[in-house]
Amino acid sequence: MKLGIINSAFGQAGVDTKTGLEHVARIGFDVVDVFTEAMTITEEEIVSIENTCAENNLPIVSLPIVSAGLIDFNDPVRDFHLERGKKFIDLCARFKADNLLLVLGEYIWQREVIPPEAQWGWAVENTQALADYGAEQGIEIALELEPFRLSLLNNLKEMVRFIDDCDRPNVKANIDVSHLVLADVSPAEVSCLEGKAAHVHISDCDGKVHGDLPPGRGVVKFMPYLQAIKELGIDGTISLELEYSPDPSKIVEWVEEAYRETARMMDEIGLRD
Repeated sequence: MKLGIINSAFGQAGVDTKTGLEHVARIGFDVVDVFTEAMTITEEEIVSIENTCAENNLPIVSLPIVSAGLIDFNDPVRDFHLERGKKFIDLCARFKADNLLLVLGEYIWQREVIPPEAQWGWAVENTQALADYGAEQGIEIALELEPFRLSLLNNLKEMVRFIDDCDRPNVKANIDVSHLVLADVSPAEVSCLEGKAAHVHISDCDGKVHGDLPPGRGVVKFMPYLQAIKELGIDGTISLELEYSPDPSKIVEWVEEAYRETARMMDEIGLRD
């Protein structure tokens, strides 16, 4: 597998996109996931990203999108977010990325008032529509498991059920290691995603709340999870997801630390191409 990072680690620390991408390449990452907004990104910014990545031999593999509106109970809201998702897929295709990393929303009102089955159905319908649109351009949809009580996809059972309900070969799972820990998913359970996973996120946490820390700064025991991921035989990327560094002025050191530890673990287990 390749080792990548979501470039939002630099963006959230106030580093401009071009400089952040240059740091990603210099540090030694194989690839990058680009965090942006397809509805508002300018042509100038797109060209800058394309040129910077080309100049630094840094392929773009994924674009994340948080799209809670795909399960909203208002038809126009769902329609808007479906069109927004398609714009992201167009941008994936332009960047020659492999997948759209899709974060769905949460059940509203404690799963009361609006039947949970209705929100599930809207999510399936719209994910199928995005998958069909993406298939025309060779783009996969990678679904992220969010370890929160009311998240639509908050455990492996629901993830597998959702992928099966979508019934599209290009709808697959993103495996986020710290999210699995927070959802109390054991490494042995990861085998249920055989043939159903496309992408991986890696970060650390304190075992209680969402953290997105550099590996080694929390409690996650990574090696059993990485071994389970290796056994899935995914032809994809493990991308670091680092958010909200406690000292933005030292974001470069923060990312370098995360790179070294993740690269070490991947090399130790024979997981990096």
